[in-house]
Amino acid sequence: MRAMKHSTSFHIVVGALCALVIALVVTSSSSVRAEPQGPAAAAPAARTPAAPRVRPSLFFREEWKQQTPPEDPDLRVTQAFVRNPDLELKLYGPAGKDLVITGRDNDPQNPTHIWSGLCAATCAMTLRHKTSFVDLTGQAKVRWVTKVSGFQQIHPIVKLADGTFLAGDWADGSRTDWRETEFYFADVRWVKLDPERVVTIGPMLEKVDLSKVDEFGWTSLMPSNGHGQGSWSDVGIIELYGKPVPR
Repeated sequence: MRAMKHSTSFHIVVGALCALVIALVVTSSSSVRAEPQGPAAAAPAARTPAAPRVRPSLFFREEWKQQTPPEDPDLRVTQAFVRNPDLELKLYGPAGKDLVITGRDNDPQNPTHIWSGLCAATCAMTLRHKTSFVDLTGQAKVRWVTKVSGFQQIHPIVKLADGTFLAGDWADGSRTDWRETEFYFADVRWVKLDPERVVTIGPMLEKVDLSKVDEFGWTSLMPSNGHGQGSWSDVGIIELYGKPVPR
């Protein structure tokens, strides 16, 4: 009789323990399911895709008017020979007015172009859009057709909206024949330019803001020797790619 009581007590204790374990497991599971989701556990928000980079479109193209009469090899370039009606020609330097318009339309051997051969001192030219500045940041670029003689090289120059002139360290020109090239402004380093003397001044600039450019053009930063091989630069078609900025 006493053994039966012990057995019954044992089963009661075991049953109670099992019930307690089951209750604890159920309570724990419910707690986990009911635990509120904090900010750290929230599902990550979908990322907004970055806007695609848009390459600048053609801002202007200048290919020059053929000179009249074409027999004059030393005809100075003026506004009359700018083909694009939206552009203004600007000439700089001691010999800026000695830049020549020469060549013939549709002649691959000698296309219509600007020639610096009669610049006995330094000279430079730029083109200015009549109604817009141009943003030359990002993927803005130039494509042009050039040729040189001797040690001359053609450098880009810009005039900023605040009147600052800059010359770039990019250099173009082949002594062999006409060559079409292009470059990005992001790859160019700049130095200040004195437009009256067309010489660079001061150190290379670490940062340059090209978001509002008033004029774009070129110079060789050298005097020329006249007719014949030796020292001169040719620039034909110019295409400038950038974003228009209203004046």
